[in-house]
Amino acid sequence: MYERRQEPLISRERFLRRLARNGGVALAVISAALFLGVAGYHWIAGIPWVDAILNAAMILGGMGPVASLSTTPAKLFAAGYALFSGLVFIVVAGILLAPVVHRFLHKFHLEKGRTPRES
Repeated sequence: MYERRQEPLISRERFLRRLARNGGVALAVISAALFLGVAGYHWIAGIPWVDAILNAAMILGGMGPVASLSTTPAKLFAAGYALFSGLVFIVVAGILLAPVVHRFLHKFHLEKGRTPRES
């Protein structure tokens, strides 16, 4: 997916397209996670759609729940969704930062006029 150490640095245009592609993937992951949370809060906790969207968005954004939950299945879902949301945050950060970190490291390792050593 990314260029190897021996390959030259990609152009700024290709890099921006790579960033946009990763941004699209991150948006898809966030959308899927939000859908999962909204569906769970609506069908498991019995919260109305608008409140389920608010609750899922707040949990996914790291702000905490809005609606209070009274049933055991709803509380278990909320606990699992909160843990899942923390992992989604880490995954999305990795997806968004991967091209930037790779470009930095690739540029750092490029040596003009030298060929890579044979192992």
